[in-house]
Amino acid sequence: MYTDFFSLSEKPFSVAPDPRFLYLTPAHREALASLIYGIREKMGIVCLIGEVGTGKTTLLYKLMGDLDENIRAAYIFNSKVTFKELLMATSSQLGLRWERKSAFLLLEELRRFLTRQMLDGKIIALIIDEAQNLTPSLLEHIRLLSNMETPRQKLLQILLVGQPELGQKLRGNKLRQLRQRITSLRFISPLEEEDTRSYILHRLKIAGANSPNIFSPEAISRIFQYSRGVPRLINTLCDNAMLIGYGTGKKTIEEVVIDEAIADLEIRPIMDED
Repeated sequence: MYTDFFSLSEKPFSVAPDPRFLYLTPAHREALASLIYGIREKMGIVCLIGEVGTGKTTLLYKLMGDLDENIRAAYIFNSKVTFKELLMATSSQLGLRWERKSAFLLLEELRRFLTRQMLDGKIIALIIDEAQNLTPSLLEHIRLLSNMETPRQKLLQILLVGQPELGQKLRGNKLRQLRQRITSLRFISPLEEEDTRSYILHRLKIAGANSPNIFSPEAISRIFQYSRGVPRLINTLCDNAMLIGYGTGKKTIEEVVIDEAIADLEIRPIMDED
């Protein structure tokens, strides 16, 4: 569509969590470093919290791509599961047989597997995305998973990644034992205006843009104003604005084009729902 018109090699504002396009603010960089450190140093449970659309999943894909060869990770993206379903999904990703086994047998097989991996110098991580959807009961079971350990180290490293509702659940009195086992807690926030500008230019550069001036300064200010610095909304707005620019033959996206894209997307009601 518009990629040839703007001399791009690919679309710069896809909402897919492609780690190649990850823009690391200081908060994102600190969060990524903390997650990697938590796994490598076998710290048990670490937690990352961020608002909807702030790039948590993209950060996880970057994390998994940066892990050492001696680290294996099971990635759970559907958090609306039972404890047995969680064990089944984890076992499947780690190459364990799970058919026709009770939760107790799955747990025992996982414990034996983790022990063998530890003796071989391997690290196993369980990464749970959208963790705000986990029920208090399942979160308590995850605490019990974290109890699999030797006198010197945890056998399973657990990453809980979710929206602010996860933090609200963890503050509840019923989950105080789990909260005490969280060794690292990091937050990522929407972008500031200058970071929004850098984010847009970064994605354009990765997509092969020859000019940094596809979006005017006024257009970027309007993008920030309406997106509130949420990367997912920035992507949606920029993608639609570039499509409008292509359709109208405008190679520089001005503020008026952003206004048209906002009207087309009805961005204000969408933001109000968030």
